[in-house]
Amino acid sequence: MAKDSPIQFKGTALKIIQAQVRTTEIAVLHAALAELTGNSPDFFENDLAVLDFSGAEHLPATADWAAIRQLLRASGLHAAATLGLPADQAAAAEQAGLPAISASALSRPQKAKATEPAQPPAVEAPPPPTPAVAPVPVQEPAPRTVTLDKPLRSGQRFYAKGSDLIVTAMVSAGAEVIADGNIHVYAPLRGRALAGASGDKTARIFTTSLEAELVSVAGLYRTFEAGVPAELARQPATVSLVGDDADLRLNVAPLALR
Repeated sequence: MAKDSPIQFKGTALKIIQAQVRTTEIAVLHAALAELTGNSPDFFENDLAVLDFSGAEHLPATADWAAIRQLLRASGLHAAATLGLPADQAAAAEQAGLPAISASALSRPQKAKATEPAQPPAVEAPPPPTPAVAPVPVQEPAPRTVTLDKPLRSGQRFYAKGSDLIVTAMVSAGAEVIADGNIHVYAPLRGRALAGASGDKTARIFTTSLEAELVSVAGLYRTFEAGVPAELARQPATVSLVGDDADLRLNVAPLALR
């Protein structure tokens, strides 16, 4: 393709969130998003998402896809495609601008193997001398761990994007800590903690004093409206996902520090 062509295509490294969705009912999704994001309009910072319905068991016969896209957009998440829908629902979603993709489309592409030439050249000309080139500065990688050492007050939110989060001060009730990786809170955790925010099912939450309002890993959450169970309240605890992909559950367990 000529360099001056009016259209050219290049690969990118865009981040795509895989959102596991188990229903298309607007009221249920709205309530779940409100619980998870607090209706924050920039919670997802305009990330793209594939809506994965492969774990949904009983979907309604029809869905308002335009309303679903608008609902997600209100939290800063832009739905781009669907995965795991029945054929008739996938066709309806595609008409609404959400094409269906396969699970393999989300996997990392394998590097092509180098192939050897069928016949080596008979005569190999010596390579021309290579001119000296100034070294290209190497860009520092993004930090894999972010540390928050100041108390987080009610109404405040801290997001460690693309990394783990270590908190060494109290997370007050009404405050929120979020990380794409693990969350470690070495102080009372009284607000909300959301680990694996981009879909990492191996992420965990650790705290030395569990007093939380809500904990979540990779979108699966548990609230403590009636308070944390007595055997876990104000005790060291860890939160993780257990089970296989067909039956993932959020597990809150004591953490032995001695």
